[in-house]
Amino acid sequence: MTSVFEATWFYWAVGVAIGFPLILVALTEAHNALRRRGSILARPLHLLRTYILPLGALLVLLVGAMQISGEATPVRVVATVFGFVVLVLLLSGLNATLFQGAPEGSWRRRVPSIFLDVTRFALIALGVGLMLAYIWGANVGGLFTALGVSSIVLGLALQNSVGQIISGLLVLFEQPFQLGDWVDTESASGRVVEVNWRATHIDTGSGLQIMPNSLLAASSFTNLSRPPGTHSIIVNTVFAPNDPPDDVCEMLTTVARTLPHLADHSLPSSVPTGGTGYQTAIPLRSPADDVATRATFLRWTWYAARRAGLHLDEADDEFATPERLQEALRTIAPTLRLSPADQRELLPHIRITRYGADEVVQTAGQVPKRMTFVVDGRIQLVAAGPDGSMVPVRVLEQGDFLGQTALTREPVRAGAHALEEAAVVLIERADIEELVARKPLLLQDIGRAIEDRKADVRRALGAGS
Repeated sequence: MTSVFEATWFYWAVGVAIGFPLILVALTEAHNALRRRGSILARPLHLLRTYILPLGALLVLLVGAMQISGEATPVRVVATVFGFVVLVLLLSGLNATLFQGAPEGSWRRRVPSIFLDVTRFALIALGVGLMLAYIWGANVGGLFTALGVSSIVLGLALQNSVGQIISGLLVLFEQPFQLGDWVDTESASGRVVEVNWRATHIDTGSGLQIMPNSLLAASSFTNLSRPPGTHSIIVNTVFAPNDPPDDVCEMLTTVARTLPHLADHSLPSSVPTGGTGYQTAIPLRSPADDVATRATFLRWTWYAARRAGLHLDEADDEFATPERLQEALRTIAPTLRLSPADQRELLPHIRITRYGADEVVQTAGQVPKRMTFVVDGRIQLVAAGPDGSMVPVRVLEQGDFLGQTALTREPVRAGAHALEEAAVVLIERADIEELVARKPLLLQDIGRAIEDRKADVRRALGAGS
């Protein structure tokens, strides 16, 4: 009589009885540890612990311990289920290790989703074929041969369409642009809002341009968003031949420095291009700001050129007429305590000019060289908060003034910009000094205005904080 210890099934049964619980406990602890860390390997390990290990133990018991033939239907069914679960684990593990955990910018991150789908389908077909051949004894050679021949025939019939799709997929794999990038192609220029395996959708501002990826693969285009921080626009202007080029370039560069969309830590530049032409290079944060920046720059340049006595587009400024000067002087006369005789004496020394909407009139921290009196429009005073944000202080209207520290030669604490087109009168420091020398009360008014303006800034910053 054969001893139990000499039977083959005994060792299989003991191995499953002891090994299965130990491996199950070890996999459970490992799964809990990975889940606490949020690891992407937690799901594949869950499949291994919950499905593959029990099915593998059952298969060992059926074949090894119970000595059931591998050609029996129950064994084949269990082996088939086991094979499917192993296939799922293989797909999940490859996806987790190769693609979900891939670092940003690597080739694994750039693989298009359709490539992954095709690879998964190929692995599933191969796995099913192997299970049919080795578990069920099916002849799958003829099936794969038929599929191969059909694929060749279909590929020859659809070679143009398939070629376009492959070209598009290669563009996706290389990823020369991403969602949100601005591109300039032969037929469209705008922001990329969608990319799929067939086409790229570009928002041009006037509609959505659907461009097949095969066209992008066969032609050159410019990605305006790469490298980041290097995008700039060129604005061309024309001035009169007698305008000094250095003065024109300085004025253009000064206007460009105050633009709201200017890139951080970058400086615009202006150069003459010969004749009466000039070019201004303006670095921007994003191509999305191109249109708004160009329009704002040209609008502010129109006002700045007239304030500087330059002739944009070779045009003269006819705003400062004698009648307008006299009317402006009458407007600010109460503020400066001017008599009719004082107005006649001061008239040759004043200048009237304009600022465009949102244009910077005064910069915080600068020492003003003149006083600026508002005769039309509104100007907003702002102060920089602790976090760098602009806090509104007050709105200056007709009769109010800026640059009150021109006499004391102190930096101003508040900046200012025009809320709308504003007309102002400019009086130089020397003329103001001559006025206050004759009018002690005016000096007191200006001194109170300096203290009041400082108090307004403190209150605005206190309310903002």
